[in-house]
Amino acid sequence: MTKHHNGEISSLSVSSKLQYTSKRQCSNGGVIMLLLLIWLASLLSSPSSSTPESDGFDHFVLALQWPGTVCRSSTTGTCCSSNACCRSDPVRWFTVHGLWPSYARGYGPTCCNHPDFDMAKITNLTTELGKYWPSLYCSSPSLCSGGHGSLWAHEWEKHGTCAYPAIQDEYSYFSTALQLYSSYNVTAMLESKISIGTDDGDKYPVTELVATIKSSFGASPLLLCDRASLQELRLCFSKDLKPVDCTDGGSGRENDDVDYARSCGGDSSGAARRFVVANMLAFFVAF
Repeated sequence: MTKHHNGEISSLSVSSKLQYTSKRQCSNGGVIMLLLLIWLASLLSSPSSSTPESDGFDHFVLALQWPGTVCRSSTTGTCCSSNACCRSDPVRWFTVHGLWPSYARGYGPTCCNHPDFDMAKITNLTTELGKYWPSLYCSSPSLCSGGHGSLWAHEWEKHGTCAYPAIQDEYSYFSTALQLYSSYNVTAMLESKISIGTDDGDKYPVTELVATIKSSFGASPLLLCDRASLQELRLCFSKDLKPVDCTDGGSGRENDDVDYARSCGGDSSGAARRFVVANMLAFFVAF
């Protein structure tokens, strides 16, 4: 307040002070309210440490590798006990690379909720995993939990943790992948039409391979090649594990840093690209 020489109190000065004080209080209250709202929003958006994340993926990709092609490069100049390509009894069937939750547009969620791989949880699956899901490399892949580890640890932490709620836990992830692999045996599908077990030197159009798989699997696969040899074959499944066509989400741009140039032709049918079975099986002859 301001007191004039005549003793009168200026009401303007009092009013101005009250207004200023009121504005400060409102401003402080607004800031506090905003901070509270931000805090509450962060609590609601952060998943509980005990609840797995669900990333709303669209479908699964079961990626299968052909050892005849992969081993040709993975054993160049080196061999190790962890690499199935180095076994005295060679792998003569497609092996599992991984089961990947994927988006329709390509790629997919990775490293969800960060649960570490626990070998003890899948001890009764190790025999099957060793036969049908071995590593075909000597290098150790990176882990979401840090450092490097086995292929199984990598696949679970990077991809399996994102399969919830369709797949609930580590054991279910590996057992589901093995079940799909067994139910839709690509090696047997191709052997019924192609001399996959002999080095006959024949060339097969990719369209023929796709048609052979589609007639048994019920949906179109994706084929990835390396220098005219089939390197990887992928089957796609809905979230309830029913066969679906591999479309853009399996076009070679998705998980595990796949180079689009590896796609066998310009579309999922493989166009007119051919691969040589003799090249695929040449590695086996070396054993």
